[in-house]
Amino acid sequence: MAEAQLVVSDGNQKLFPCEVCGRCFATDVLERHGPICIKLFNKKRKPFNSLKQRLQGTDIPTVSKAPQSKAQPMRKSNWRQQHEDFINAIRLAKQCTLALKEGQPLPPPPPPTINPDYIQCPYCMRRFNETAAQRHINFCKNQTSRRVFDSNQMAARLAARAQGKAPASPKK
Repeated sequence: MAEAQLVVSDGNQKLFPCEVCGRCFATDVLERHGPICIKLFNKKRKPFNSLKQRLQGTDIPTVSKAPQSKAQPMRKSNWRQQHEDFINAIRLAKQCTLALKEGQPLPPPPPPTINPDYIQCPYCMRRFNETAAQRHINFCKNQTSRRVFDSNQMAARLAARAQGKAPASPKK
């Protein structure tokens, strides 16, 4: 305060300017004002909400905006893989129609493509989209916990399936 300039008011009191805001105060008042002024200037003021003031005294309830949900991370685009699968499917279809016209045996079916967006069931190894996978995995978990597997019977079924034969129906 020693380096602050002295301002003489119309009255007998000598006023000193505040170093923060520049307003003039008497020395005893300036000592109280200084810390308060520094605190106020360090805080950022919130923008004035005129809607809140206008709605005061009315029976209209204030509606707060729902917080925006966090944007889910964008999935990696797999358009190139989908495009190549589509082109291969068209080629294979042309080969099949050509083989049918010429009377030749049909070409072998293409190997199944794995869709990276699908989730694999840990119990049956089938693949599903997200919503179907959530339902199916719970269902499959319950089903596998009920079943009692006989390894010999399963090996026989697997061998029959590999040969393309349907399993024998149980006799009643």
